[in-house]
This record gives sequence, structure tokens and C-alpha cells, in this order.
Amino acid sequence: MIKIAIDAMGGDFGPEPIVRGCILALKRKTFLPVLVGNKSEILSLLPKRYRDKVLIVESEDVISMSDHATDAVKRKESSIYKAVELVKNGEADGVVSAGHSGATMTLATLRLGRLKGVSRPALVTLMPTKTGRRSVVLDVGANVDSKAEHLVEFAIMGGCYAEDVLKIESPSIGLLANGEEDSKGNEVTKAAFKKLQGYKGFKGNVEGGDIFNGSCDVITCDGFVGNLVLKTSEGVASTISQLIKDYIRKSPVAITGALLMRKVFKLLKKQIDYAEIGGAPLIGIKGCVIVGHGKSNPKAIENAIYQAIAYVDTGVNKHIESRLEILKQKEV
Repeated sequence: MIKIAIDAMGGDFGPEPIVRGCILALKRKTFLPVLVGNKSEILSLLPKRYRDKVLIVESEDVISMSDHATDAVKRKESSIYKAVELVKNGEADGVVSAGHSGATMTLATLRLGRLKGVSRPALVTLMPTKTGRRSVVLDVGANVDSKAEHLVEFAIMGGCYAEDVLKIESPSIGLLANGEEDSKGNEVTKAAFKKLQGYKGFKGNVEGGDIFNGSCDVITCDGFVGNLVLKTSEGVASTISQLIKDYIRKSPVAITGALLMRKVFKLLKKQIDYAEIGGAPLIGIKGCVIVGHGKSNPKAIENAIYQAIAYVDTGVNKHIESRLEILKQKEV
């Protein structure tokens, strides 16, 4: 049975939404959750009928959002440190945390280590597209400065993730640039372009609009650009949703139209709601780590757990190692 270590104390709202999300996941999936945190708090939130379906690991410390990411390495009693150690020691297959993302990524990289052939891990996010199928964007925040070889690794890892986890056959892979022409981009993307030429699925440069129009399955960029794309997209989605609500309230005709289009609005919300995705996998490390949003509600935690289970089930890490090995042999 797959075991998922869950940082029960991470997140902006404490253990309540995390425990509830775990219960939701248990209703639909067979797995063993290992909740890491304050045992008495966790038990107070856990219905008696679920207490024999989970393991609890006591933790006396919590890394807060105001702490430095590197502090987590020294604080061995923290919930996220203990959750990562469970994977390192083979007592869990994956980690889910909605806590300090920097601390989670730092511990995952230093304590679990990188996969063979991976210079730097990358954070993956899934973006909605007009085709209904999500696009894979990476890196969205693990690295603010990347070299060409890092972008090449991100592209290959993203392709493996799209193929194995999202079940996209022969995913198309693009480099995010300021134009589709081969001559576009900065020095780093131009160098990465040359290294990726001839790689299966590589279609060249893509623009920002390609993230959402469904023309490309995997969009590769460095973490600085990727994080700006992610935060901007979240802001646009939130603003549009609020504008629609404001306009509907002001017009009786719009209210009637909205009532008739409830199903459409429901489907739209599902497309842009981060809770429907759950979290961002940190790809390229030994094991599985899903980094959740600090404001994660129970639905988001539930979906983050599903992500972790799917990641472990597919064996994507072995696929990444083999693809990177093939690429390096070609370079030699």
C-alpha cells in the first residue's frame, strides 16, 4: 500500500483543512496517510472511525511562513523535516505539504537528493487550456537563475511527467521565449534551443499564449519567469472572476443569464481553481514531493494527495533518469 507523509501543521489555517482533506482522499483512494504534527490536535480533528486508517508521527515544531527556508535543515523536530525523513528512510513513498514552500524544497533537495543526471529539481504547475487538457509548465519557482543545461533537463522532465502522469502520448515540448522564431530568446534559451534540437517532441520556441491555447503540452522556462507567469495567471483569473460577479450583481438581466449559465460558471471555476490541481510536484528529486498552496482548503489537500499517489504509481522518476542518460550519451 502506498504511504503518503502529510505535513499536518503546514499551511495558513493549521491542521483542520489538512486533516479534512486527508479524510476526503481516504473515501476515494486506498493508501496509508502518515500525518506529521501535534498528535493531540490531529486526533481532535480525526473522527474515531478513521483513527485506525492513519498513522500519526508526533512533531513539536512548525516552520512558519516568516522563517528562512534554510532554517528547516537545522530544525529536525519540525513537521516538514520529519515528513521528508519518512521518505528518506523508506517509511513513506511521498510527501504532501502546504507549508513553507522554500523549506519543503530545500529539505527535499538536501535530504532526499537529486535523481541521477539532474542538476537542479524543478517545480511543476498545470495550467488550464481552451482544449480542456492542462499544459505542464516548469520551472515555476525552484530556481531563479538557470543555465541552458538546466532548461534542457526541465524540458525532458516535463515531457516524462506529461507522458506518465497525465497520459499524454508523445507530448509536444516548447521553450518559453519572446517569439516563435528560432532566433528569438535570450542567450540561455538560445543555447538550450540548440541542445534540444532533434529531441523527440521538441517543437522549438513558444510564446506566453501557447500556455493556454493547448498548442503545446510542456512549456519550459526558468523559475524566475515561471513564477511570474504563475502569479500573473492567478491574479488574472481572480480578477476576471470578481469582475464577472460585480457585473452580474449590477444587472437584473445578467442575474437571469447567470442563473441559466450556472453549469458553465461551475465548469469555468473548476478549470481555474488551484484547489482542483492540488499542488505542484517538485520534479527531479529522489522520491515524490508535492508542494501545496499555503491557503489550501480540504479539496486542495485531497487533490494534492491524489497527485502524490499518481506520481508514485507511474514510476516517472525512472523514466526521467533513463531519458537523461540517453541524452548525455548522444552528447558524448
